[in-house]
Order: sequence, then C-alpha cells, then structure tokens
Amino acid sequence: MIIACRTTLAASDAQVAAEVTDVLRRRAAVEKPPITLAISDAVALGIADQFRSSTPSGQVMERLRRGSSVESDELLEAARFEQGFATAEGYAALYCLITWVRAREQRQRDRLSV
Repeated sequence: MIIACRTTLAASDAQVAAEVTDVLRRRAAVEKPPITLAISDAVALGIADQFRSSTPSGQVMERLRRGSSVESDELLEAARFEQGFATAEGYAALYCLITWVRAREQRQRDRLSV
C-alpha cells in the first residue's frame, strides 16, 4: 500500500519527543489501544528526518521526508531495521512511526470499503 503524508512540514526534535511520549502514555493507559491512536503526520516526518541517511533504510526515510510516496511494507521494514541500532528514545519514536503506518493503512482500507 502506498503511504504519503498530507503535510510537508516536519515537527522539530522537541515536538517529536513530546508527541511520542504523549502517544505512548495514552496507548499504555488503554488495554487495547485503537490503531487510530497514532502520531501526527508532522511527527512522522520529523522521525523520518531523524533517521534519514545514505543507507537503504535511511533512503526510505529520506523519500518519506521529501514528500514522496513510499510503499508501506518498505517503510515498515526500514523502521524495524533502524530500531536495531537506535537508542531507547529512537526505538520508541520508530515504534510510533510503525503504528502511524498501520493507522494510515487502516484508513486507506476503510475508505476503499465504503
């Protein structure tokens, strides 16, 4: 499934940290959090900005950050790969990026089924 952001303005590192913390806190407060409880598009771009590089997974992040559309499976694979090398904070941010992708996939499926 193709994923694209509706915004081109990436959140700052401070905004990313604050929203990731808030979303994780809210998800932890619910026994089975809904997939729609995810970060904003701006924070998704901010996370992609933090993890872009010349590596294959970093290039996927770069494409998302530039506003290009990205295959959801490719983005999920890149985020999971980066989690293997990330700090605890980076791992949490990438987890939130993964849930954002899942939420976007669900929204697209919902739109197609109507």
